[in-house]
Amino acid sequence: MEDSLNKIKGKFGFGVMRLPLNKDNKVDLTDFKEMVDLFIAAGFNYFDTAHVYLNGESEKAINECVIKRYKREDIILTNKLSSSCFNKKEDIIPLFNEQLKCSGTDYFDIYLMHAQSRNNYSQYQETGAYEIAKKLREEGKIRHIGISFHDTAEFLEKILIEHPEIEVVQLQFNYLDYESNDVQSRLCYEVCEKYNKKVIVMEPVKGGRLVNLPIKADKLLKDLNNGSNASFAIRFAASFKNVIMVLSGMSDLAQVKDNISFMKDFVPLNEKEFNTLKEVVAIFNEIPTISCTSCKYCLEGCIKKIKIPTLFNLYNNYLLFNELEIGKERYKNITLDSGKASECIKCGKCENICPQHLKIRDLLIKVKETFEME
Repeated sequence: MEDSLNKIKGKFGFGVMRLPLNKDNKVDLTDFKEMVDLFIAAGFNYFDTAHVYLNGESEKAINECVIKRYKREDIILTNKLSSSCFNKKEDIIPLFNEQLKCSGTDYFDIYLMHAQSRNNYSQYQETGAYEIAKKLREEGKIRHIGISFHDTAEFLEKILIEHPEIEVVQLQFNYLDYESNDVQSRLCYEVCEKYNKKVIVMEPVKGGRLVNLPIKADKLLKDLNNGSNASFAIRFAASFKNVIMVLSGMSDLAQVKDNISFMKDFVPLNEKEFNTLKEVVAIFNEIPTISCTSCKYCLEGCIKKIKIPTLFNLYNNYLLFNELEIGKERYKNITLDSGKASECIKCGKCENICPQHLKIRDLLIKVKETFEME
């Protein structure tokens, strides 16, 4: 069977989970085609999707804008088995076939057990999901088996020991989380090294948080005069030996152009740049911002329709840039057609699915006290 990993071009991939949607909750295909064409023309060929992304529209957009317009053998396509999409063993194959159909392909280059953690791992074990993936690989419908992961390094090692068939691990890996006790980017990466697993990086700019930096940190990177804030974050992740791919969830053409400008002819960070990023981390650590990456998984089960990631971003901007009055005005506009932080009923569904393991219910109280109090 053909080794798809050897066909990956460059270390830069397109994460198709943050494309803007129109009023009908559909992807703007004209804009996406333009982004895809620029990305591929620059020499890249890796796309990452999931059945749950963009309200189910991500796979369809991949089909229309990539698979139908380029030779399938020239494209590397990754998809995922998400825990919210199946309940029992019998659900998995029909779901997989639906993913193939929506994506317009008869195989996936990489298929990931999605967002593995101690919260959902038993579901994959009890339904035989890994065994089914191995059978699909034998049939040629999957080229490589992997996982995306959100937990401790210790738990990652447990999974890799129990499932040696895993070839690649998708990790949240960025300079802000590198020494984090919660995310454990470095420790998880070192586990992958220990077991000789290739690493795909997600959240290299931490959902945009490493683009809009505190003023003091922003100046440090500007003084380097060597690229955008995003460029330092993505190049940081790509500078590690076992990293074969760094994903960027690009949402407009400007982001595509910027990322291509420094990843087309990728140069690893030098010592001065690494040290400057350590200073940026120190500045961040002085400010108690919320480590939300805007993945939006929490929105699915929120009864009160609270726009949790949007409110957390608003709160972070208040802390970083002292935008209280602006924040209050934006808060009013945001909550005109959605729930306020004070309307949280503390059901905990959001916390059960949060990859960052945030105490969302407590954090919404902080948001309420900041923007709802006169």
